[in-house]
Amino acid sequence: MSKAVSTGTKVVYPPGCKELSEDIGKDELVRRLKALARAFQDMSQEENEQYSGLALTLATEYYMDHSSKDVRLLIACCIADVFRIFAPDAPYKEQSLLKEIFMFLIKQLRGLEDPNTASFKRYFYLLENLAWVKSFNICIELDDNQEIFCSLFKLMFSIVNESHYSKVQNFMLDLMTPLITEADSVSQELLDIILLNIIEPRKSHNKVAYTMAKDLLRRTSNAIEPYIQAFFNNALMLGKTSESEVSEHLFELIYELNNISPNVLLAVLPQLEFKLKSNDESERKSVTRLLAKMFSEPHSELANQNKPLWKCFLGRFNDISITVRTICVQYSQHFILNHPTHVREITEHLKARQHDPEETVRMEVVGCILNAAKKDFLSVSDELLEFIKERTLDKKFKIRREALLGLGALYKRISQREPFDAHFMERVTWIKDKVLHAYYQQSVDDRLLVERVFNTCIVPYTLPSEERMRKLYLLYASLDDYAVKAFNEVLKAQLNVRNCLEQLVDLLDQDLYDEGKAPTLSMINPKLVTLARCLPDSVKALERLKKFSNTMWEDQRIRQVVKILCSPECTCKKAEDAVKEVLKKVGNPNPQNVYYTTVKALLERTAPVMIDKMAIQMVVHHVSDVVVGISDMAEGIPKAGEKGMQLLLALSWAFPKHFDADEVFGQLIVFLKNEDDIIVDLTLQIFANTGHNLQERFPAVFSSLLPVLQSLAKLGTPKQAKHAIRCIGVICENKEAALTQVFEHIKKSLNPDSANYLTSIVALGHIAQLCPQEFASDIKSIVSKVIVKELLMQDRTEGPMTSESWYSDHRVTEETQSKIQALKMLVRWLQGLKSNATNSGSSTLRLLHNVIIHDGDLMEHGKINKPELARLRLEAGCCMLKMAEEPAYAEIVTREQFQTMALLINDSCYEVRLRFAQKLNKGLLSLRLPLEYMSIFSLAANDPLKERRVQVKSFLAANIQKRREYLRQNPSAGAKMFSLLPDYVLPYTVHLLAHDPDLKTHDHLEALTNIKDCLWFILEPLMTKNDDYNYNFYRRMLQNIKQTKDVQGPDDEEMNKKLYAVCDLALGLVLTKTTSFVLKESKAEPLLPSKLFAKPDKDFSNTDSYLPKEFQFDAPKVQKEIIEGLIPSAPQRLSKIYKPVTQGTTTTIIVESPKPVINLTARTPKKKDLEEKLKAERKEKREKEREEKERAKREMKEKKAQNKGKRRAAQDSASNTEGESSPEKPPPKQGSGKRAKTITVKKKGDAPFMKPIKGKGSPVKSPITQKQLKVTRSKASPRSPSKSIRVNFKKASPLKRGRGRPAGRANSAGPSPSVSSASSQSSSPKKSTVNGKKTGKSTQESVTATRKRAAEESPESSPGKRSRTSDTSVDSSPVKRQRGAAHTGSRKVTRAELAKQSESSDNQNSETSETESSQNSRPSSRLRSAPPPSPASKTVKPTRSTSKESRQASDSPSPTASRKKQTKITDILPKKTAVTRRNVRRAGTLSNGTSDGDDVQTPETDSQESPDKAEALSRAIQAAGEDNSEQETIVIRRRNRRK
Repeated sequence: MSKAVSTGTKVVYPPGCKELSEDIGKDELVRRLKALARAFQDMSQEENEQYSGLALTLATEYYMDHSSKDVRLLIACCIADVFRIFAPDAPYKEQSLLKEIFMFLIKQLRGLEDPNTASFKRYFYLLENLAWVKSFNICIELDDNQEIFCSLFKLMFSIVNESHYSKVQNFMLDLMTPLITEADSVSQELLDIILLNIIEPRKSHNKVAYTMAKDLLRRTSNAIEPYIQAFFNNALMLGKTSESEVSEHLFELIYELNNISPNVLLAVLPQLEFKLKSNDESERKSVTRLLAKMFSEPHSELANQNKPLWKCFLGRFNDISITVRTICVQYSQHFILNHPTHVREITEHLKARQHDPEETVRMEVVGCILNAAKKDFLSVSDELLEFIKERTLDKKFKIRREALLGLGALYKRISQREPFDAHFMERVTWIKDKVLHAYYQQSVDDRLLVERVFNTCIVPYTLPSEERMRKLYLLYASLDDYAVKAFNEVLKAQLNVRNCLEQLVDLLDQDLYDEGKAPTLSMINPKLVTLARCLPDSVKALERLKKFSNTMWEDQRIRQVVKILCSPECTCKKAEDAVKEVLKKVGNPNPQNVYYTTVKALLERTAPVMIDKMAIQMVVHHVSDVVVGISDMAEGIPKAGEKGMQLLLALSWAFPKHFDADEVFGQLIVFLKNEDDIIVDLTLQIFANTGHNLQERFPAVFSSLLPVLQSLAKLGTPKQAKHAIRCIGVICENKEAALTQVFEHIKKSLNPDSANYLTSIVALGHIAQLCPQEFASDIKSIVSKVIVKELLMQDRTEGPMTSESWYSDHRVTEETQSKIQALKMLVRWLQGLKSNATNSGSSTLRLLHNVIIHDGDLMEHGKINKPELARLRLEAGCCMLKMAEEPAYAEIVTREQFQTMALLINDSCYEVRLRFAQKLNKGLLSLRLPLEYMSIFSLAANDPLKERRVQVKSFLAANIQKRREYLRQNPSAGAKMFSLLPDYVLPYTVHLLAHDPDLKTHDHLEALTNIKDCLWFILEPLMTKNDDYNYNFYRRMLQNIKQTKDVQGPDDEEMNKKLYAVCDLALGLVLTKTTSFVLKESKAEPLLPSKLFAKPDKDFSNTDSYLPKEFQFDAPKVQKEIIEGLIPSAPQRLSKIYKPVTQGTTTTIIVESPKPVINLTARTPKKKDLEEKLKAERKEKREKEREEKERAKREMKEKKAQNKGKRRAAQDSASNTEGESSPEKPPPKQGSGKRAKTITVKKKGDAPFMKPIKGKGSPVKSPITQKQLKVTRSKASPRSPSKSIRVNFKKASPLKRGRGRPAGRANSAGPSPSVSSASSQSSSPKKSTVNGKKTGKSTQESVTATRKRAAEESPESSPGKRSRTSDTSVDSSPVKRQRGAAHTGSRKVTRAELAKQSESSDNQNSETSETESSQNSRPSSRLRSAPPPSPASKTVKPTRSTSKESRQASDSPSPTASRKKQTKITDILPKKTAVTRRNVRRAGTLSNGTSDGDDVQTPETDSQESPDKAEALSRAIQAAGEDNSEQETIVIRRRNRRK
């Protein structure tokens, strides 16, 4: 306003409007502004120029910053109209003024927040005006437009709410949309303001703002797309995320944008493929979850639009990260439900993931498929259901539980679906079988789960009784055979638990349950233990059951309820109520209450919530309707009537009291008159289970039933006769009177021409078993005359010709059937007698034995064909097994009979092998057959079919487990340990295999190989996976057998040898297959059956081996603390004495050997290395040795050729090179650390020469004359702190007096310098030899002169100086130590110089000897190089040789030296050529009784004997080291001569 006045601008007001000024009061100002606002609203755009001054006046600070909001609102409305009136050119030209105006307008728009205010209409008008005119578009041209836009957008998203009607939101969108679509750019800040509203947490807090942001993005998708792409490019590819507030929500933002406007992400999604392959697991996880959601959304076409990204996503199903794989599986159900076109690909990946090594992934697969099936069963394919079927066998129980519970729930939902869908039911009909198959699992948890699923899902106990039994009947009729067996086991297990709990309650009712009644506690505890084994985690369950028993004893009401629960009168409704009542008193049902969980599991297995008396009547009614044919309930089910009767039979065994009803028994009698023999037979079995004391309880039923039973026993089928006689024995009080009529009829019908011949034989056998004494005389006469002579010993008909080894039952001739039944009749008769007083048992066993021997043809007439012969010998073997179940007959079975019967398990006919093994297993599992019959299973190792071997091994494992479990459950059975403990089957097995017909001699290789397989076949389940395995027990048992003789032939040497050979095989297997030798101490000495083995002779010790050489057993590597014994091997087996050393509960086996321990493998024993590794190492060493030797020989020849012309000149110039050091050589290889043998030469007036020889034992000394030595002096070397004398052996061609042989390559543990010197001439007639030439002086004189000259001429002889000698190796050329042109010659060495050099050598070699003697590694076959010591480490100040310190240093012995003080020289030879003590003796060097520790002195005047001894030693040394270098050296340590 002031500006307008100052510029002379005239302010014109519309008609009717008063002038505005700062002096006007607030109310007046408001009235004038209202009038002005109305005028502007009515004003058009035609006449606007005159009001420009007014417009500028309204935009002054006074009005826009006025304290009254009404003034500000009216000003804003007026300015908004100004923009409309002056459009398109606003009267405001300055950018700063425009910015202030629009910021002012934005502030006024906040009034839109509350629609309920009085001034909301004016705010709405302001919004509408701005949106309609697009006034904010003017800001696009401003430099600070993004600041204005950001303020506007923030305000709009913050004030919008649910109370705004749609027009407000639309005008807001109309106001904001042009600012994006028409703007030149969109800043990141503005983009963040929009995007923040579509992600959490704002998405949930202000859903209206979320909706408005979605609409805004859809309207501006084309314009905003480049900015969104640029943002994601920076964030995903370049990692520039610090500029944006939404950078931490990238993947959530992508998901929301994809749902809002997929087009904006067309260029962004391909970038996610790189993120899927990122090394960062968290990043891969986030991208995988994002894409899984995007791909699985309903109606999503992203997978089809972006194939590479889809393929890359599918690859994450195989991601290394468990979390990533889990995410993929979790979202699979959405693909199954929403995208049928992609189900095939998802199924393939789920197929792999259901075998995932991680259990959580497998669990997710199960949950994913089950959830999809629950929501839409049609979308789940049969292949996906197969995955759930496989997971019911998962190794983890929680996965099996999830699969079974899910399948049970699915089956229940579909079976109860209304309307019923037959197609759906057909797809899930396998579920009931699969659930029951899970009952074969050994875990109690699995069995409890199956029972729970069956009662709650398969046949829900909550259904009405009639419907429940109808469903049960249809279910049972459609089960497969394995499921039927499982259902029967369910009933059996529940019956056992119910009976045990009932017995416990009866004990508690005695009111003797207190701490002072030990006998009662001893009766209660076994019941609790039995119940605990029926529950998960039996150890902890036992403690909780003790608590529950205390509760029952204290609370009489709980005890009564539990007793009602176990009683036959308990109905399903009562059982349900009783369980609920008990559980209420136990505690709260939560997972932490383990006591509640245990009691609930016990009651679930006890309560008869499925079956009661009413239920049985319903089942009988349904079966009757089906059998008669008046009901179509079981239409389409084959043999529905027969299966219904089988269901009644199973229920009659588990709930016999529930059949006590006249209606039920009456209907069962009707079934007995049915024409179907199977139904009649099943009905008879039901009566046998339920008819106890029927004569007393239901006399009317009894009077009607007995005639029917007698008729069936006379005229029915063999099976009907069998069960009819059993029923008579059950229901009648006087069974003898009822059976007399039947017996008389049988005697008349025992004629092959009778129509009831087979029935009569069967009935006769069962009568003889049921009433053995009443008809004893008649039956014995019938057996001898009719059964044996007229039937078994006669072949009246010939069987049909066939090449088959077995055929079906209906093809068997009637005569063979009669013979089979006759054999059974004999056994039943003997079972009734239970005694062999009349030798009937022995005669029958001989008869059965002959049948087996003759392959079923007892009389050998040849009229019976192969299939029927197979049946006859099978029946004979089964009859022998049946007889052996009676103790009276098991004792009279001879060994020959037993061995013949055992061979039936190796019969040529498959059916014979199969059925005999099954019969044997049945008898052993019932614990009726003696333990020795388990040894027959060992012969099954020779079965040609793998499935047969596997089956028999499962039989064997089941029997072992059964017996061990029985011993654990019945501590009182410890007295019968010998007949129950499965480990005692070993002596029987050894004896049986020793009498194998194929074992002709004890060294028959092929037979022994088969026997070895048989032994391991039975030893494997005994030894492996057995916590009670005791190696000491088995070893002692087998050793005891070798100290006895075979009772079957005690004087037969070959028979006993075969027994011992089998024992040796078993011993070898036990030793080699045992993995742990720390064993439990055996409680008693193992016993041997006296009927197999004679009493052992205490004076007899059988330590020989009876196995051929081909049977060698290698013992496994055992722990260090176990001392391993020798393995029995041929041809010589060392005796072994084992001492058990008790340490707590374990025993450590210590092996003592009375003889020298011999390594049977003829190798040096190594503690840590295996044999094969040592072989490879030795071979590699030998190859390296050979290469080094060849290289050394080549070098020797080259050096010899080079030095041949220079040798004479080098000897002449020796005096000019005194004190110079010799050229450096590689350091000698360090020895292996073994104790070295030494050869010591002591000569009067000289230092002794010591030769260490590599090998074992004490040092060996041998004289070496100076004639054989060439003494050389080494030049000073910086590597060694002292000087030494090195004596070089010269290789002599033909052995002559005064010439030596090489003693192998010299070696020392430390550096050993040498001094070269030519041999002096001797005045003795016996001339010494130097370099192959004779000299005129004796060796002694030459050496003396040399030492004197060396002492006089040595420049290092002054006592104050330190000297160093070179560490040189053996030089293959003649004496040559040269640096440049200087080398040693044949000058004399003075005694002083020699003394000083020898003294230094003493110090050095003393240290070397100690170092070598302390090493204890393997012998090396070659010299080893040792790193040279530092010059300062072994520096010794030379002193006079006559000093006391020198004597002490030189005389101190090493650990391997003799007790007498002496000087040593270490010279380790190669291992294969080591000179041992024996070699030296053989060479004649240790003569005249000289001991190893003595010094062998060579007298000064002995010129004849010394060369001979030295020559002999040289010959031995040369034999040990012929392939060494031409010139060998040994280190000489000088010792002060004792005068």
